[in-house]
Amino acid sequence: MNILCVGDVCGDIGCEAVRNMLPEIKKNYQVDFTVINGENSADGNGITKFSAEKLFCYGADVITGGNHSLRQSGVEDLLDNNEFVLRPHNLSCNAGSGYCLFDMGRQSVAVINLLGKIYLERHNAENPFLVADELIEKAKADGAKIIIVDFHAEATSEKRAMGLYLDGKVSVVYGTHTHIQTADEQILKNGTGYITDIGMTGPKDSILGVESEIIISRLRDNKTDKFKLAGGRSMLNACLFCVDDGTGRVTEVKRINI
Repeated sequence: MNILCVGDVCGDIGCEAVRNMLPEIKKNYQVDFTVINGENSADGNGITKFSAEKLFCYGADVITGGNHSLRQSGVEDLLDNNEFVLRPHNLSCNAGSGYCLFDMGRQSVAVINLLGKIYLERHNAENPFLVADELIEKAKADGAKIIIVDFHAEATSEKRAMGLYLDGKVSVVYGTHTHIQTADEQILKNGTGYITDIGMTGPKDSILGVESEIIISRLRDNKTDKFKLAGGRSMLNACLFCVDDGTGRVTEVKRINI
C-alpha cells in the first residue's frame, strides 16, 4: 500500500496547492491512502468545516491537526461529526479524537494524531508517549495491520525519540508543525518509516507561511504586527511511504517537494 502524508496546509493558498498538485502526485505514485495535516488550512490558523471539506474534496482520506486545531469557533462540531478529522488525542478537549480507523476494504488503516510537549507546554497536553501506547493497543484490538502516527511537535529531539520508541510498533511515524521539510527520511531498523518533519504546503516565498517582512520586523525591530498569510507561488511538501500489506512494515520512503 502506498501512503501519502502531506505537510501542514496553510490557508487558501495551501488548499489550492493541494487541489492543483495532489491529483498528479496520486497518479504518478499510485497512492492508495492520503493523510493531510490541516490544522492551519483556514486563513488565520485553525481548521473550519469549509477548509476541511475542501481538503476532502481535493483528495484527503484523513485530516490531522495540531496545536491550532481548536482555534476556530465551531470546530467542536466538526470534530464530533467527522471521525476522519483528527485533533491531537493528548490535547485536552471534550470534542473529537486523535484516533480513527479507516476501512480500505482489504484491510483497515489506523491513524493516530499526537501533540509534543517540548516548547508547547502551554497547551498542557498529556504525555504523548503514554497516549501513543494506549492508542496503538486500541488499533491492534481493532484489527489494524497498518498504523500511521502524525506527531505534531516542535523539538526535533522529541520527534526522533518518538520515532525510535515506536519503531516496530507502528508502520509510519512522521513529524509536523515546524513547516520545514527535513532530509532524514528513512526506514528504522525494525521496519517503521520515519521522517522528522514532512514540511509545509502553502506560500513558497514566506517564513513558515507568513509574509516574510512581518517576521523579519518582529525579529529585527521587535515589532508586533499581526501575522498575515503570504501570497505568490505555492509549494507542496509530502512524504510517500510504501507499506507491505502483510507485515505492516515500510519497504520504501520517498520525500516529495514540489
